Amino acid sequence: MSKILIASESTAGSRIRVAVVSMDPALPEERLLARQQGLLAGDVVRVVAAEAQEDAAFALHSIPTRLNMGGAGGFSYAILSALAGGAEWVWIMDDDAFPVGEDCLKTLLEEAKARGLEVVSPIIVAPEDQQRLSFPFRVRGKLTHDRAAVETLDFIPSMAQFFNGALVHRDVFFKVGLPDMRLFIRGDEVDFMVRLRRAGIRFGTVTNAVVAHPPGWGEIVPIISGRVNVLIPETEFKRYYFFRNRGYLARRHRRLKSFVGDLVLYPFVYIVKRRFDWAGLAFWWRAFRDGLAYRFDRAPHLNP
Repeated sequence: MSKILIASESTAGSRIRVAVVSMDPALPEERLLARQQGLLAGDVVRVVAAEAQEDAAFALHSIPTRLNMGGAGGFSYAILSALAGGAEWVWIMDDDAFPVGEDCLKTLLEEAKARGLEVVSPIIVAPEDQQRLSFPFRVRGKLTHDRAAVETLDFIPSMAQFFNGALVHRDVFFKVGLPDMRLFIRGDEVDFMVRLRRAGIRFGTVTNAVVAHPPGWGEIVPIISGRVNVLIPETEFKRYYFFRNRGYLARRHRRLKSFVGDLVLYPFVYIVKRRFDWAGLAFWWRAFRDGLAYRFDRAPHLNP
């Protein structure tokens, strides 16, 4: 079971709906909103029977689901709910993300209009160290988590770390569709970004807007320091979907560089860096092969 919160706001004449997806159905709405520090201005909205008070500054809707649809399904459901409510823009994020500063949303909207963007994303920093990025960007050929280095770029075109804090115009979903719920987790954000690029959507990351989200530093396995890394999620559940979806994306979008890189680098990691971890290698290949075969019916706990 998961929970979706939809909050609405009118900013500078644009109707914006904020879609927050939570995988913790026991988390009270008040606490969930409290995590989104600076997300909404004005009085705190008190939820009564999943509806906001009539005189509240913002309308808040809690939409529980009885099925775990993963991040991809949850975001798709949240986006559809926001669009059905009349949103012009949808601001999307997880329940463990929150904007840094009071003007994050305002900055994103202003940048989108000034640059003619249909999708605009902030940089993502670690909550415990906001001078470090949760996920790296490549600056002058080198991967970096240094916020100051990335901020020198001002704007990073055709690149975003979905879906943490992405502000998306409603027309985009009619052009490229919703996140693919078949991917469940770990890969739907890459698929969405590839579809944006192929559709010619103007999008990118602005470095003067910031959202905090727990970092993925523990997943990074360096191959060539600062140049080449691979990711290995920390749980078997996440590893399966990550590896499977990389196989699917490589075939579906003809990502030859990604395909060849995975075939070389993951065996190198499991055989060389992890000293003949045959079980790990077999697990990677089984999941990757499922993706190549477009096999979405296998759950991580099932035997092949």
